[in-house]
Amino acid sequence: MNKSESKYFNTAAKMDLALISLLDKKPFEYITVSEICKTAGVNRTTFYLHYETIGDLLNETVRYLLNDFLSYFSGEAQSVAFNLMDCKLEELVFICDEYLTPYLTYVKDHKKVFSTALLHDKTFGFEKIYGKLFENIFNPILDRFRYPPDNRQYVMMYYLNGVNAIVVKWLKNDCAKPIEEISEIISVCIFGLNQER
Repeated sequence: MNKSESKYFNTAAKMDLALISLLDKKPFEYITVSEICKTAGVNRTTFYLHYETIGDLLNETVRYLLNDFLSYFSGEAQSVAFNLMDCKLEELVFICDEYLTPYLTYVKDHKKVFSTALLHDKTFGFEKIYGKLFENIFNPILDRFRYPPDNRQYVMMYYLNGVNAIVVKWLKNDCAKPIEEISEIISVCIFGLNQER
């Protein structure tokens, strides 16, 4: 990446973070370009050099957050998503330290961002992201485990909302409990006490 590309991406990242910061204070529809520019420390011309609308910035911010989140996972953990049909069944169990530790580390490192994103899940389009995850990851995994198709969405909603509830409670307590302890709580909720994982 050359110097001008690096400057472009740094400016874009500032605007992504500015939007997240503003979403912590008010709904998306009330955020203005002027506020984004002031918070990011850029001028309006710079904003319009990068985006046509605030909606374009929002789309980029979602990609920025997802890429940042994925960067916490090892290459091996990321590659499982591309080999769902070929890997061993035990590799498709994501409630384990290999996946929970980077996930919870990201949450702890980005408490404010994560809390803001959860408050604005519709704005960030998490329903659409969930739809893609269900179609491309969860459904193929459940298929491999021969789980009945009619019940899959119910099971995944229960599973995801349960994990999410634990994480939200942890965030409300300022992530005071160690990551290992939260990981263990999630594992016990999924697998039960004293069961091998």
